[in-house]
Amino acid sequence: MGCEDNLGCLSGEHVVLEPLSLSHVAALSLAVADGELWRLWYTSVPEPCEMKAYVAQALEESQRGESFPFAVRDRISGQIVGCTRICHWESEHRHLEIGYTWYAKRAQRTGINTESKLLLLTFAFETLDAIAVEFRTHWHNQASRQAIVRLGAKQDGVLRNNRILKDGTIRDTVVYSIIDTEWSTVKSGLQFRLRQRSVI
Repeated sequence: MGCEDNLGCLSGEHVVLEPLSLSHVAALSLAVADGELWRLWYTSVPEPCEMKAYVAQALEESQRGESFPFAVRDRISGQIVGCTRICHWESEHRHLEIGYTWYAKRAQRTGINTESKLLLLTFAFETLDAIAVEFRTHWHNQASRQAIVRLGAKQDGVLRNNRILKDGTIRDTVVYSIIDTEWSTVKSGLQFRLRQRSVI
């Protein structure tokens, strides 16, 4: 599914975010195998054999109006290189989370994440009229924590013993957010990074 036949796409110079569908399963299975992302113990990334169920669950959330899941396409290569999601959308409180983000190893540190976050945040604040956008990650996922801070998000706190992961380990979750009054500055910062080819 491409943007030419789906008006729900979010498009930038380097990346296209396509509304997730079962047609993306095969490409996502290939993308996740690049770097064997599921082997990082502090992440919750599906193995290739789990991808269909992973996508199906995301679509169920979308049908309930709780999320907006996307497949991430590298505009230069044309390849699907990962996925991301606006989730836990609470329209009555104008609050949501950006999460479930992962990229093939070849797409990491390329600017794809920077532009993806700019597209998602623009959609959140300027289309959904959110007043707060949250990011959550594992305490031990230092790369993710640093990337979230470079976005311009501020740390709200740490939820201790917040999740039991599939390997049985217990996750402390670090919570960050960007609020509506900060969006203009954050947006300018992300646009500057893209012009300077400084990645997140």
